[in-house]
Amino acid sequence: MPIEIEKKYRLTLKDRRAIEKHLRALGAKPKPLEREENTIYHGGNLGFGLRALRLRRVNGEAILTFKERIPTRSPIKHQRENETRVKDADATDAILRGIGFTPGLIYEKRRTRWDVGKAKVVIDELPYGLFMEIEASEKEIKRVEKLIAAEKLPSVTETYPAITSKMGKKNRKGIIEARFGK
Repeated sequence: MPIEIEKKYRLTLKDRRAIEKHLRALGAKPKPLEREENTIYHGGNLGFGLRALRLRRVNGEAILTFKERIPTRSPIKHQRENETRVKDADATDAILRGIGFTPGLIYEKRRTRWDVGKAKVVIDELPYGLFMEIEASEKEIKRVEKLIAAEKLPSVTETYPAITSKMGKKNRKGIIEARFGK
């Protein structure tokens, strides 16, 4: 199972503008905006905060992901991750429900991707705030942090599902949601 290594930061609007300015100065170009709906399922042997089963719908496509956190005290998180594109998100949801998984959280996200060397930098807007993630080796994360002047930004070790569970609202079906207004 591949290992995902990333560091997440909380951003203000001013931070976002400064980061994007640094990225552009490096010659990086933003990829098209992605609009996501992420559903996190409960059931089976998924321990909240330890393992996650996610169905992501993004710009008309769908990706099924399983993640398993590797405990660390570092602000740089490590997790095993397997994902696959699925042809039909609704059919995948029906299959997951059919084998006993139920949606527990749904959160929306607007994501802009940037490539800097071997690192992937993403800026995420969620209904409860702005974040940035740098995904690469630990050495590359530290290098890119310096290049874009992000070393002093507050790091976040919580996952989006964990933050959604605190900041979201329970709907009539008992699912916690964080969605953008219409």
